[in-house]
Amino acid sequence: MDSLNNLADAGAATDSLDEYDLDESSSVDDGTLPLERYLDRELSWLAFNQRVLELAEDPTLPLLERANFLAIFSSNLDEFFMVRVAGLKRRIATGLAVPTNIGTAPADVLADVSAKAHELQERHALAFRTMVKPALDDAGIHIETWADLGEADRVRIDEIFSSQIFPVLMPLAVDPAHPFPYISGLSLNLSIRVRSPKTGKEEFARLKVPQNLPRFVQLPDDNSGLLRFIPLEDLISNHLGDLFPGMEILEHHEFRVTRNEDVEVDEDESENLLQALEKQILNRRFGPPIRLEITDDMDDVTLGLLMSELSITEQEVYRLPAPLDLGGLFQLTRIDRPSLKYTKHLPTTAVQLLPGEPNAQPDIFASIAKQDVLLHHPYESFSTSVQAFLEQAAADPNVLAIKQTLYRTSGDSPIVEALIAAAEAGKAVLALVEIKARFDETANISWARKLEKAGVHVVYGLVGLKTHCKLALVVRQENGVLRHYSHIGTGNYNPKTSRIYEDLGLLTASDTVGKDLTRLFNELSGYAIEKKFKRLLVAPLHLRKGLLKRIALEAENARNGYPSGIRIKLNSIVDEAIIDALYRASNAGVPVELVVRGICSLKPGVEGMSENITVRSILGRYLEHARVFSFHNNGDPQVYIGSSDMMHRNLDRRVEALVRLTDPDHLQELDALFDLAMSPETSSWHLEPDGAWTRHSVAEDGTPLEDMQNVLMRQISQRKRGGSLR
Repeated sequence: MDSLNNLADAGAATDSLDEYDLDESSSVDDGTLPLERYLDRELSWLAFNQRVLELAEDPTLPLLERANFLAIFSSNLDEFFMVRVAGLKRRIATGLAVPTNIGTAPADVLADVSAKAHELQERHALAFRTMVKPALDDAGIHIETWADLGEADRVRIDEIFSSQIFPVLMPLAVDPAHPFPYISGLSLNLSIRVRSPKTGKEEFARLKVPQNLPRFVQLPDDNSGLLRFIPLEDLISNHLGDLFPGMEILEHHEFRVTRNEDVEVDEDESENLLQALEKQILNRRFGPPIRLEITDDMDDVTLGLLMSELSITEQEVYRLPAPLDLGGLFQLTRIDRPSLKYTKHLPTTAVQLLPGEPNAQPDIFASIAKQDVLLHHPYESFSTSVQAFLEQAAADPNVLAIKQTLYRTSGDSPIVEALIAAAEAGKAVLALVEIKARFDETANISWARKLEKAGVHVVYGLVGLKTHCKLALVVRQENGVLRHYSHIGTGNYNPKTSRIYEDLGLLTASDTVGKDLTRLFNELSGYAIEKKFKRLLVAPLHLRKGLLKRIALEAENARNGYPSGIRIKLNSIVDEAIIDALYRASNAGVPVELVVRGICSLKPGVEGMSENITVRSILGRYLEHARVFSFHNNGDPQVYIGSSDMMHRNLDRRVEALVRLTDPDHLQELDALFDLAMSPETSSWHLEPDGAWTRHSVAEDGTPLEDMQNVLMRQISQRKRGGSLR
């Protein structure tokens, strides 16, 4: 029997799982499930971004938060094209594409994705133009056009242009001596057609809008009390005569190109992974174009030239009203107008980590030694918990070793600084830096070199696998005995994103967990994945199998008339084997509740397949990011938290880790979290069998439903003020 199945500490009641053998038919289709049982993953992702857009369209949300959701939608869609659409196009072009999870030909998927993306981008532009912009105007925040400006404003803006913008601009002509310039991905550009009065000859030029200047230029104060801005590209467009003196400006339009910016490195062929990845990052900006966004007034001559030079098809052209790239709205969210934003929430320090006496210094190790601590960020502070844990470890003379995984972290990371301080103090420090974390490769390479310079043992994980697990292990000498202090989380060691990402983390002094992590870190810095873990489920070798056994056991309990239930919270669920197992559990009578933020390929509520499965999605001020897997287990709940979603990459191509929780208060807390998420009184989106997501945000009488994140903020603040809710 695989030793992974010994999931419990000695003495814990998990014999039922160890004795329950899973045959192969439980993880593959046995012919009893319908062929059309999955939702397309790409369209499901677009449905997720539509939910983001629906928040921007919601007039009950604070105005600047709606602008922020417009910017998030834009940024999300950029990444979707750069990675998912680019990958699909690349596979089609190379002939390597295979039918999708729903059996659709790749070219047909691309057409479906393109149609939905066109629809959403047009809706996005409409939401800005007819909903958010008028509301900003009403709030005294005006995004002007050149035509809106009076003569006095134009004189003052001329001065701004001449002194602050004109010197930075670089117009590039296109003629026999000047080939068509390279258009960098995601840059905003102006296409300009000019004519010489002397020769009558028409010429084309491209002007890149500087990315290092504010996207919206603030206009001088006119004593109106209004905040007024003009898009940088609009300001430049109306000063083209300064850039092309003596030429007649015929046409000028905005356009923007999205390129394939995914990075692929053959680790088997790369002796120095760091250098190979750096080279690929430099080449990233030269990826082939996959989307061309243009203003809807662009003339056919200019569009034809762009399509020809960029090898863009009509399907890949997105005609939109100006301004393009509403990701620039992130700038406006920094305006100091608290009344137009969510009420500020200050994270509390976890009650268990508070010092016993007022004004006393907290002792993280003493607190963890007393009891396991379940952290819930951002409601509970990352800086006074995880960051403080590592900083105290770095300064503690009794700490002998620190081992840490780093997938994504902030640019000024106190976590990395703590590891450096520990190494400089003579402690043994191991940092497993995942330098292949998409779009964070450059930052992680920089940190890896800085850590190595300080004497930290830096490793890059296993060939062919991304190390995605969130683990920290501190080895401390206490009274002549070595003791393990561990942190296992669902989110990155990033103090900045911890303020906006909802995540869970376990701080524990459990010797069992400590020994599990010791073995796992040893194998990550060596050559293989350890098979013998007591409280961990680890991918890629055993996580899938462990979860399938748990799901199958719930189905067996239901068939035998025992209580059963499965509750899962995650970002995405795509893996067919896991979905099929949940379908079989549903058919056995197991109630299955899923809270999915993003992609869901499972169809809930289908008679004879999934009528016992319910799927909800919750989006809000914080990005729901925690992964929780809860199994009723006939009254002996088995609950795991960790880094893995249910996607092929997580289960097969990454090192992931889930830890089983054992504290009854922690199990009760997560059970209450699911109760809240699934409650009909909680605002959420409901997934329908056909793949449509329906928003439920108001009750039948028109009153708003509860916002889950607001409820948790109140509960956790109350916990600090007096009564523990655990």
